[in-house]
Amino acid sequence: MRKIFLSFLTCIAFVLVSNAQHLQLTQNAQVSVITVAPGNDLVDSFGHSAFRVRDPFLSVDYVYNYGTYDFNTPNFYGKFAQGKLLYDLGISKFDNFLRFYASQNRTVVEQILNLSKEEKQQFFEFLQNNARPENKSYLYDFFFDNCATKLRDVSDEILTENIQFNYTFNETDLTFRDLIHKYLDEQAWGKFGIDLALGSVIDRKATPQEYSFLPDYIYKNFENGSINSKPLIRITRTLFKSQPKEKKHSYFTPFMLFLILAILVIWITYKDYRANKRSGWLDFSIFFFTGMVGLLVLLLWFATDHSATAKNYNALWAVAPNIIIAFLMLKKELKTWIKKYVLLLILLIVVALILWIVKVQVFSIVLLPILLMLTIRYIFISIKA
Repeated sequence: MRKIFLSFLTCIAFVLVSNAQHLQLTQNAQVSVITVAPGNDLVDSFGHSAFRVRDPFLSVDYVYNYGTYDFNTPNFYGKFAQGKLLYDLGISKFDNFLRFYASQNRTVVEQILNLSKEEKQQFFEFLQNNARPENKSYLYDFFFDNCATKLRDVSDEILTENIQFNYTFNETDLTFRDLIHKYLDEQAWGKFGIDLALGSVIDRKATPQEYSFLPDYIYKNFENGSINSKPLIRITRTLFKSQPKEKKHSYFTPFMLFLILAILVIWITYKDYRANKRSGWLDFSIFFFTGMVGLLVLLLWFATDHSATAKNYNALWAVAPNIIIAFLMLKKELKTWIKKYVLLLILLIVVALILWIVKVQVFSIVLLPILLMLTIRYIFISIKA
């Protein structure tokens, strides 16, 4: 059923492109930047951007959306995980677009560009051509080539030197991670997962131009931009205003979960020390868990094309070989070299803390109870080994 629905949408988009390909817009036409506020789900946390072309005389009212993709793509999840999934420029009727985001209770704002009739036509023809099946796909990158940055890049390509974006209003000294965190206050688990998966490359300070990966900053770029020495935006209006929503407060946060686990592990370690024994099942669990996380971190670092997952020093505390060592921890008597290995793990944790302090990589605050738990248990194992 989903394949039929997607095929139907593809056919509609193709018809829209074909029928409108050679239309000449009237003087009353408008080209707009549409900004959609963040939503409730993690995937919607950063908002959305799109172009709108409207000509009431010709009954044209299309939205051009660079944030679409096809679930029927062969090996969809594999390509997504590897950073090789192609995104598309999709076309839809604007009424449907607005209705969808209004149903999610997300504010939708329109900025009508201050363009001449010829410039509007150039926009329209470029977008129509870009939406053709042979042109619509591009390799998505969350920070440098996404639904928001496309609007700036397309405007630059169409209007060339006539358009000027003003970036001086942007805050300074913010890293990519800082910018992401601004949108994740209500996404504790998502924030933890992002901090775990993304490496030190996002802890460099973003240039004012690089803020544009976020729709809010694309909005500001256009709001403060100019064209032919005139303001770039002619009119700004709110098409849908979200209703106030009750903030969700969850006590089941990653920090709370791992704090409880840390207390439990420290308590068991104390009991083991007093009883002069070692709970092998606990050591197996710790080593296997950290090894699995470490393997995932290394795969994202070395086996994908995601630029943001490189140089991830979470691998210093989540050590991939721990998956193998975990099975040795089930034995009653540990081999003598295990002590040296565990001391190495403690040293790696110290290195990770140093990198955190000097901000080579800013780790999630959730790591504090995790690192405390690991350090205490590793010290205990080194004594028992």
